Amino acid sequence: MNELSFQELNLTQEMQRAIDEMGFETATGIQSEAIPLIRTGADVIGRSQTGTGKTVAFSIPALEMIDTVDSLKNSLQVLILCPTRELAQQACEEIHKLTKYMHGIRAVEVYGGVPMDRQIVRLRKANIVIGTPGRVMDHMRRRTLKLDHLKMIILDEADEMLSMGFKEDIETILQDTPEQRQTILFSATMPPAILALTKQFQTDPQIVEINKKQVTLNNIEQLYIDAPMGRKMDALNLMLRYYDPKLAMIFCNTKRMVDEITEYLNKNGFAAEGLHGDMKQSQRTKVMDSFKFGKTAILVATDVAARGIDVNNIDYVINYDIPQNTEYYVHRIGRTGRAGKSGIAITICSGRRQVYTLRDIARSVKSEIKLVDIPSTTDIHQKSLSTNLSLVEQELEKEISDVYVQMVNDLLEKGHTLPEIAAAALQMQFDNQMAEIAEIKSANRGNTRDVGGNYGKIVINIGRDSRVAPNHIVAAISERTNLSGNEIGKIEIFDDKTIVSIPSSHIEEVLDGMVGCKICGKPTVSSLMEGKPRYPRKNGSNNNRGGRKPDYRKKPRYNK
Repeated sequence: MNELSFQELNLTQEMQRAIDEMGFETATGIQSEAIPLIRTGADVIGRSQTGTGKTVAFSIPALEMIDTVDSLKNSLQVLILCPTRELAQQACEEIHKLTKYMHGIRAVEVYGGVPMDRQIVRLRKANIVIGTPGRVMDHMRRRTLKLDHLKMIILDEADEMLSMGFKEDIETILQDTPEQRQTILFSATMPPAILALTKQFQTDPQIVEINKKQVTLNNIEQLYIDAPMGRKMDALNLMLRYYDPKLAMIFCNTKRMVDEITEYLNKNGFAAEGLHGDMKQSQRTKVMDSFKFGKTAILVATDVAARGIDVNNIDYVINYDIPQNTEYYVHRIGRTGRAGKSGIAITICSGRRQVYTLRDIARSVKSEIKLVDIPSTTDIHQKSLSTNLSLVEQELEKEISDVYVQMVNDLLEKGHTLPEIAAAALQMQFDNQMAEIAEIKSANRGNTRDVGGNYGKIVINIGRDSRVAPNHIVAAISERTNLSGNEIGKIEIFDDKTIVSIPSSHIEEVLDGMVGCKICGKPTVSSLMEGKPRYPRKNGSNNNRGGRKPDYRKKPRYNK
């Protein structure tokens, strides 16, 4: 099917005005096919990669069916499930743009890691909700989110939600929806679990499959380094100094990491800009334009925020965080090696689990990802000398100003030799390049299978007695932290507790993120193995409620 203009899709005047302001003229393939099909009321399966415009594809017909006039105007009519907070925020932001000139649409996003009180207030009159399965389930248990009048449910990135352990939550939510609802499912891949879900919960689903142009990896040299735990930023610093990219993209999995990396790079002498979903549109546009026109050499971004960037001369792509799946990896590294040019993609691993995950990705994309050493300060120094020598030779080919010739003659008259004068001038020009670079070495994995030193253990005071399963634990941690399910280690479930192996560098983050967490509807306390439990502060930070120093000699208590 040919791509349609949005004018051909017969949008309402208000929707068309919003689309025009968003700068859209022609609908993408998935939009051109899915919008008319969803409008018919049929259940739909959409198979399309990230970045093809799926959100607009399902949002337009969903918004069109919301009743904003009669008694249902304050009832939930459309529910959109997303795997992560970032994607839920992104989808809600897109919907707010589409409804800028529409009246009576009240869209609310709900996800974990933030207080529920504000969400509860906003849910009272919400008629479209975008949320993660875990937090949606929390509101369903509280009866603050009711599905009695639901007309449509949309599962966005369904394969990713299942891989994160949300299968049971999704099934529970679908079982609680009206039988006559319309079910829309979007997924980049169609594994057996997805097919089983569609068979159980969809009626004669219509399939929309967009064969997005495959990224050619032949022109991309794929490398990875193995950095010691806690030294990834130092490794990134050394790599950038050694490879000296003209234009590079650095991918992170979270907005917080984008901010941290950008701040670190700017402090260390690099010209870097960050790009993520929390930025205002005007700010994002400014950053993207600066990168596209070469004013900024390094762009640090999340996968979602990087959508729409089309730059042909990116010479390096760096995965600071391991991509969440194979599709993300291909989409990331495909930013380089375009228009017949060659490119280099480098992934920074830290710990055996990340190395093994990358090896799985390599098998999936049928590529060889070579291990290379982290550049040493000596390597950087030698390469810098060679580069600087070329720069001086280029300058010597130009006409030298009489002012500088006279300076040399003056210095010669004072008794200095030509080699001394030249060396001093070079030192003034280039000496600051090697200032304060931290030396690190690649992690030496050898053949050992002992990875205990890279992981710590936390204890969560809930277990078999509460019917907890591993997917509940994975979903809770993934929703409240920056860890993906693949990064979580061994999970041991006992009658009254669960022990989880967590990468050592993420222990504090997990303990902080799990404060006040409910699993299977029950409040939990997480603590270090034989360590101290975490209690919430009044302001949401990590302290006990009353401001008193907790007595850790006592057994952990439940959060109220």
